Amino acid sequence: QVKNNEITIEQAEAELKNLPYEDLGFAKLDHHRKVRQGFEEVVYCQGKTTEHLVKIYQTLSGEGIDVLGTRATREQHEAVKAVLPGAVWDEVSRVLKVETRKKERIGRVVVCTGGTADIPVAEEAAQVAEFFGTKVIRLYDVGVAGIHRLLSNLSAFERASCVIAVAGMEGALAGVVAGLVDVPVIAVPTSVGYGANFGGLSALLTMLNSCANGITTVNIDNGYGAAYVATQINRLACKSRCSGEKAAEE
Repeated sequence: QVKNNEITIEQAEAELKNLPYEDLGFAKLDHHRKVRQGFEEVVYCQGKTTEHLVKIYQTLSGEGIDVLGTRATREQHEAVKAVLPGAVWDEVSRVLKVETRKKERIGRVVVCTGGTADIPVAEEAAQVAEFFGTKVIRLYDVGVAGIHRLLSNLSAFERASCVIAVAGMEGALAGVVAGLVDVPVIAVPTSVGYGANFGGLSALLTMLNSCANGITTVNIDNGYGAAYVATQINRLACKSRCSGEKAAEE
């Protein structure tokens, strides 16, 4: 831009100072995250003061970055929306987004749940994956208490790059799904369940100890973490398909 006389040397110097990260005093915003990892920095809203959260959203959005936040409250959404009218909040997933760019959603990731009580975590996973440009297929309430519901929907898993299986109680869904599909399964234990569920610990241990192959387990209620990994797998799968198709044409 300097070479083309679009900006001055002084302006370029000011921008270069903020390239690695921008220090707001209370937060250091990582503007290089997408360059290094392929994804923008994501904001964990829970526990942040409203003033800090609004400043973070304003700063990132001002850099032309689409902003994604997780675990946001209605009050946080209203505060961000007051300064960024395009902010969108989903009450179920608690995802707070400010998007200006239209994204093409590629590949295919299936997000399934054991029950409807697991949907908030599943929606966090689904909406994060969609934000990062992944095509998501939702298959909810197909837990092992009525396994025929899962077996009658196996066509949903066709051509999937991977599956995110979200379940509480004993967390058996991930192991069952892994025994039926030929792609990686990302297991997400939820804190849904009665006392001996121990806030999701029983589901976590079931998923970690599953004898089915191809399961990777993330932390309790961590839909975001599952979506991040699923999107990485999906991108690799899409690249592999494109390379294969190109080779076949040649």
